[in-house]
Amino acid sequence: MGLRVAVVGATGNVGREMLEILHERLFPADEVIAIASRRSVGVEVSYGEKTLKCKDLETFDFSTVDLVLMSAGGTVSKEWSPKIGKTGAVVIDNSSAWRMDPRVPLIVPEVNPDAVDGFDQLNIIANPNCSTAQLVVALKPLHDRAKIKRVVVSTYQSVSGAGKDGMDELWTQTRALFVNDEIKREKFTKQIAFNVIPHIDVFMEDGFTKEEWKMTAETKKILDPAIKLTATCVRVPVFVGHSEAVNVEFEQELSDTEAQEILREAPGIMLVDNRDDGGYITPVESVGEFATYISRVRVDPTVENGLAFWCVSDNLRKGAALNAVQIAELMLNRGLFRRLAA
Repeated sequence: MGLRVAVVGATGNVGREMLEILHERLFPADEVIAIASRRSVGVEVSYGEKTLKCKDLETFDFSTVDLVLMSAGGTVSKEWSPKIGKTGAVVIDNSSAWRMDPRVPLIVPEVNPDAVDGFDQLNIIANPNCSTAQLVVALKPLHDRAKIKRVVVSTYQSVSGAGKDGMDELWTQTRALFVNDEIKREKFTKQIAFNVIPHIDVFMEDGFTKEEWKMTAETKKILDPAIKLTATCVRVPVFVGHSEAVNVEFEQELSDTEAQEILREAPGIMLVDNRDDGGYITPVESVGEFATYISRVRVDPTVENGLAFWCVSDNLRKGAALNAVQIAELMLNRGLFRRLAA
């Protein structure tokens, strides 16, 4: 017996990716329903070889479904996720709306699967920020071995993290530069084509951006509150795929070769670390893949017990849609859905 699954925000980048991953991973769904705002009712989206017509969020009866994958933004989630949860359906939310709520588990299945058991306070589970998700997958097995004290991470985040508008702006600016047209800025604060922008989300009083704060706060909630982390988050002219340069200081000694062995065996990770030309992964190569890729593992000689590495992942997948489906699979394996548990 399968589940009835609704995808809210089905016309967006992540919503479409959720539908694709549900199909790719053969998620046991008796029915999958695409849901969007009223202006997108009737818009067609793909689910495998099927075409689904979007239904209206405002009028849909969520008591008829078991699982809702929510990818409609924080404002919509704040209004609708508690209502949906009260019907008995489980909401896995991709926005930042619920991540730091103590009643809501923040889950990366490879890292803190047991936290899912607390979902029933609101029937909401939060998906982490895309840059946090791939980072904690890489940190978890190393933390288990040598205990992390401090992390310094610089991100190189693709424009798809800012949605379809971000992707469109990179494309139109790039084309405009080649034909000597006016460069128009609407989504980003500065030109993104052939440029990098050290600014994602809003600035906070301490000079960090909210994206940088999210990485710190979410890593503490998911992995270990004792870990110190500082981040610099940068938008780069890449369509899909987030990259991170990570420096880690451990309590115990950990060699680069042992770290490589640990990462090679860790769930969700693909180690590609050949110390020669092209022996590493770039964002282009991560597109469409499930894994978080780790390359360039090496000793950081500037601190005691330090390592540095390069981390790449498809942000629309592990950073969003894939992680949400993996959470649903985790719940399914534990018999946590009400209809299957009855």
